[in-house]
Amino acid sequence: MQLRSLRSALALAAAFFTCHAGAAPFAYVPNEKSSTLSVIDTASGSLVRQIAAGSRPRGIAADPAGRTLWVTDAGGGALLALDAASGATIASVAVGKSPEGVSASSDGRLLAVAVEESNSVVLVDAATRRILAEIPVQGRNPEHAVFSPDGRWLLVSAEEAEQVDLVDVAARRQVGSVAVGLRPRGIGFSPDGSRAYVACELAGAVYVVDMASRRAIATIAAGRNTAGIAVHPSGKQVYASNGIDGTVTVIDSATNTVSATIPVGKRPWNMALTPDGTRLYVANGRSDSVSVIDTASNTRLNDIAVGGLPWGVLIR
Repeated sequence: MQLRSLRSALALAAAFFTCHAGAAPFAYVPNEKSSTLSVIDTASGSLVRQIAAGSRPRGIAADPAGRTLWVTDAGGGALLALDAASGATIASVAVGKSPEGVSASSDGRLLAVAVEESNSVVLVDAATRRILAEIPVQGRNPEHAVFSPDGRWLLVSAEEAEQVDLVDVAARRQVGSVAVGLRPRGIGFSPDGSRAYVACELAGAVYVVDMASRRAIATIAAGRNTAGIAVHPSGKQVYASNGIDGTVTVIDSATNTVSATIPVGKRPWNMALTPDGTRLYVANGRSDSVSVIDTASNTRLNDIAVGGLPWGVLIR
C-alpha cells in the first residue's frame, strides 16, 4: 500500500510538472488562514497542488515568465520568493510589519509592497532581492501599490484614506494624490495606462481616474463593500467585487455604466483574468473558494474549493 501511495504521489507530481511546462496558465490563490497557495489548472478547472507559503500569505505577483512567485507574508513581515515549479521558498525579504498587496513592474525588474504598519511602500529589486527604497505615503494602512503599465507610477490605496496616493517610481517619493471615495481598495489600470479604476469599499463604488489630469472623472455605483478590481485585457470591461453582496459588477469602460451583476461566493475579494480574458477567477474569502466566471456570457461557471480565507488570485 505504501508503494502504491508513493507511485500515485509521483504520478501526480509528474502530471503537475508536465502541465506546468505547457501553455495552459495556472491560477495561484494565497490563503491567509491555511498559510498556503492553492494551485488551479485553468485548463481543467481542477485544484492540482497546495504550496506552503509563510504564516499569512496575502498579496501575490510573479516575474513575466511565471517562474518566480512573490508572496507577502503578513505574519512574518516578509516578501517571499517561491519557485513556481517546485513550490520551494528560495528567498525571504524583510519588508516590515503586516505587508499586504505586492505588484511587479511590467518588465519584472521591480516589486512594490504595501506595508500597513509603517504606512509605506517598499520598493524591491527583483533580481538582487534587495530593498531599494521605503517610500512613506499619506494614506494609513496601505493595502495595494500598483504599477502603471509603463512602470512610471505607483498608485497606492489605503484603508484609512479618501484618496489614492501617487508615487513617482524614479524619484522614489509620493508626488501627489487623487481624491476618491472612502476606504479605497483594489486598483486596476486600462491597458494603455490612461485611466485607473479604484474600488472604494465604504462608498460602494468604482472611481475612474484620469492619469493625465490626476483627477477622478467618473463614479460608478457598484455594490456593498466594493473591494477588488480586474481590467479585461481589451480594456472594454472592468470587474469589481462586492464583499457584502457576494457579487461581481461588470462595467462598460466606454460608457462607465454597469452592464451586468454576477453572483459569486461569500465576501469576494481580489480577482484575476486569464491572459485571453475569457475567464475571471474570484477569491471568495468567506466561502474558502474561487468562483470562475465566463466573461463572454457573464455567468458563473463553477466554484473551486481552495484553502482558508483566500485573499486574491494570480494567473500565470
